[in-house]
Amino acid sequence: MKNHDKVALITGAGQGIGLEIARVLASNGLHIILNDIEKSLTEEAVAEILKEAKGKVLGISGDSGDTVFIQEMVGLAEREFGKLDIVVANAGITLYGDFFGYSPADFFEVMRVNAGGTFFLAQAAARLMKKQKTGGSLLFTSSVTAHQAHKNLAAYAMSKAAIEMLAKNLVIELSEYHINVNTVSPGATLTSRTASDPDYEKTWSRITPMGRPATVKDIAQTAYYLVSEEARHITGQNLIIDGGWTCISPSPYN
Repeated sequence: MKNHDKVALITGAGQGIGLEIARVLASNGLHIILNDIEKSLTEEAVAEILKEAKGKVLGISGDSGDTVFIQEMVGLAEREFGKLDIVVANAGITLYGDFFGYSPADFFEVMRVNAGGTFFLAQAAARLMKKQKTGGSLLFTSSVTAHQAHKNLAAYAMSKAAIEMLAKNLVIELSEYHINVNTVSPGATLTSRTASDPDYEKTWSRITPMGRPATVKDIAQTAYYLVSEEARHITGQNLIIDGGWTCISPSPYN
C-alpha cells in the first residue's frame, strides 16, 4: 500500500479485532484515529499502538452509534489531517436472547449501533471523501451469522446482514467518486472476550475445517488488503474469514 500520509479511522478499536486492524494499519505507515466507547480502552490502545506506529495515532472515545459523535470523529480527521482516506466501521454490540422473549429495547439498540452506526459513519465519511475528490475506502465488519443461523442471535444477524446489503447498495452511490466499499465476515475468533470461555478454542477447533478459530491477525490482515491500493477494483463484496465453518456449519452446541 502507498501509505504516505494516508489517514484511517477505525471504530471499536479498543480491543480485539478493531485493535489489531488499527495496529496493522499503523505499523504500515498510516495515520490512525481509533475509537472505543470506553475511554480507558481508547487510551490504552493508543499507547500500545504508538510503540510501533510509523504515523500519528489519535484516540477519540464515544458512542459510534450516535450521529452527533460520528460527525465529531470525521471532523477530527478533517481538522487534524485535512482528509480521511479509509474508514473501518468495526464497532458493534451483541445482545443474545431467545426470539420469543427478545425485548424491543435490545432489538433497537443492536440496530442503532450495528446498522445505524455503520450507515451514518459511512455517510459522513463519504461526504468528506467526495469533497476531497481523491476517493477512499470503506470497510464494514459483518459476521458469519449474516450467512448461517446461530441460536439466540436473530437480531444481531439481521444487523450484520443489513450492512452487507448496505455495502452492495453503496456501489451505486459511491463508485463515481472512486470510493470502494466492502465487508469482512469473521467467524469464531480468539479475542480477549472469547478467551473468558475456557471451552471456546477447543470447541471451535473441533468444528472448524481448518482446525482452529481465527486469530485477530487473520482478520486484520484481510482488512488491510481490502483497504489497500491493490484492492481498489474490489467493491460491494464480502469476504468470510472462518476457516471454512460456513461451508459445513456444525453447531457449537452439539
